[in-house]
Amino acid sequence: MTLYEYLEKHYTPATVESYYREISIFLSSYPAAQVAGYAELIGYLVVLRERYNNAATLNRILCSIKAYYDYLCCTGSRDDHPARSILLRDQRNRDVQLQDLFTGEELEKLLERKERYQALYYRNRVLMGLLAYQGLKPQEMAQIGITDINLEAGSIYIKSTHTTNSRTLSLKPGQILLLYTWLQQVRPQLLKGTDSDALLIGHRGTPMSADDIVKHVLRSYKKVYADRRVTAQIIRGSVIANLLVQGHDISVVQQFAGHKYPSSTERYRQSQVETLKAAIEQYHPMK
Repeated sequence: MTLYEYLEKHYTPATVESYYREISIFLSSYPAAQVAGYAELIGYLVVLRERYNNAATLNRILCSIKAYYDYLCCTGSRDDHPARSILLRDQRNRDVQLQDLFTGEELEKLLERKERYQALYYRNRVLMGLLAYQGLKPQEMAQIGITDINLEAGSIYIKSTHTTNSRTLSLKPGQILLLYTWLQQVRPQLLKGTDSDALLIGHRGTPMSADDIVKHVLRSYKKVYADRRVTAQIIRGSVIANLLVQGHDISVVQQFAGHKYPSSTERYRQSQVETLKAAIEQYHPMK
């Protein structure tokens, strides 16, 4: 497996191009990169810090370098990861923007949107249900295969990504019927005899990528709330934040969201659950 193939398997197309470019620069600037240790990488980052003063740029380069060593470990070229524990002290502010979040009622409204193309009604309802109920990331949704759906148990298996853990989540009762109709009737018609394991496919029968899902949400739901942005990221954040508002233990929410670290879940609480709840209610009163 080549480096590019590895990146394609684990990242979205846009991230693949960005990481591959940064890794290529890294390898050309540091020919001994494959055998480099922790100290050498710190030295390389010190040089970069003198060149760049933007935290986001430095963080992107570091993430690219980490992906390179992930690849070496995955292919057996190395059995240690010299960059895994490296963190930037001036990382970007990752606080959740509370004013962007949706309440549970507002998420339900997204599911009521009328479809322009009836053939994709079930696909789009399935897609939005996975966002609004399970709070999945587009990359996770793109990886779901039909064998990951267990309608009898009412559950769905979510594969791991580079930022999230694998997990099995419960489906809402309404999702089960939608999925059954999609899998047994509508999806086979769109495939037109072709074979694919992907749960979500386009009108031409090809699997939807993470980028396709992101663009679909941006394009199809931008007019539902005229004065607010509707994105897959904001929907996922809303689901996680609402669970905390409802009083669920942070460890339970962490497992639900697939976060690898409690700090990732903690961001959606921002110090106090009551502060989060008050902010949501201020912007979006719950009836």
